[in-house]
Amino acid sequence: MVENTDVYIKYLDTNTPIGTLELKGTDTHLTAINFVKHGTIIEKTNPVLEKTAQQLNEYFLGKRKTFDIPLKLEGTPFMQKVWDALLTVPYGKVCSYKDIAIKVGKDKAYRAVGNANNKNPVAIIVPCHRVIGADGQLGGYGSGVAIKKILLDLEKNQEPISESV
Repeated sequence: MVENTDVYIKYLDTNTPIGTLELKGTDTHLTAINFVKHGTIIEKTNPVLEKTAQQLNEYFLGKRKTFDIPLKLEGTPFMQKVWDALLTVPYGKVCSYKDIAIKVGKDKAYRAVGNANNKNPVAIIVPCHRVIGADGQLGGYGSGVAIKKILLDLEKNQEPISESV
């Protein structure tokens, strides 16, 4: 909940090899990354969003493995724990929903972990794409399994993405 009415949400759309990403945030924190299917490009930007766009570009070029963007994410305490756990999954590695459930102290909460992944407001920055099924299957991804595979392949091969999806 935003307590200060002087805090305004800013937007910046940035083109990436996987499509247009809409970055949302306050003057001090990134709050969301949305995959844009189509629509009008909005540019009400600030330094946090510009830094995010720059770091995402570096990521897609294979030059960045971690992000240092201030985040302010809205979600339940459980979701917050899951998102914090996702931040510990190293670049180029994957883990299972079960691994994350164990890490947050809820060993049997695989589905709840999947739901928290699905509600992750800052995909890529909080790397929910690095979570796969225990059987090695990619599972779901909010923007489609094809995008998840592209992100995992980028990290595995450390080669820049050169074509748009």
